[in-house]
Amino acid sequence: MPKMKTLEDFLMDELKDLYSAEKQLTKALPKMAKAANSDELRMAFEDHLKETEGQIERLDKISKITGKALTGKKCKAMEGLVEEGKEVLEEDCTPEVRDVALIAAAQRVEHYEIAAYGCAKTYARLCGYDDVMELLEETLEEESAANEKLTGLAEEINAEALEPAEEETEK
Repeated sequence: MPKMKTLEDFLMDELKDLYSAEKQLTKALPKMAKAANSDELRMAFEDHLKETEGQIERLDKISKITGKALTGKKCKAMEGLVEEGKEVLEEDCTPEVRDVALIAAAQRVEHYEIAAYGCAKTYARLCGYDDVMELLEETLEEESAANEKLTGLAEEINAEALEPAEEETEK
């Protein structure tokens, strides 16, 4: 790994990290959608998959603008978050509780991305990459909206998970 000497070097490293994170997410979101009990939650994951694909396209544009490849790095944070999400899918729980757990896993991802894109946007601005900053801002807004949508779904789904399933109470 080359030594990072400037903020621009660090920005490029962060963008590689984000590129890897988004690529990993494109593999995880379909599994999360399939595991969702709530139709609204499933649709939220499917919609976010389309957004994620668009975010990768934006990162590809950034690569062209900067003349730097964004491949070659593995985002360990996303790898860990995806792994935690997989654990949710393996748990023996009611469909309602699984949805709660899926939302929690997805919000952890969104919070990571919001922090990472927010920092990268600031670095791009400081390095004079206004066009890159605007592309990162677009993605940051999408990530924030996805988080808000999950919060809204959680309010309804968390309440559903409070009550044990009818077949459980009859035993």
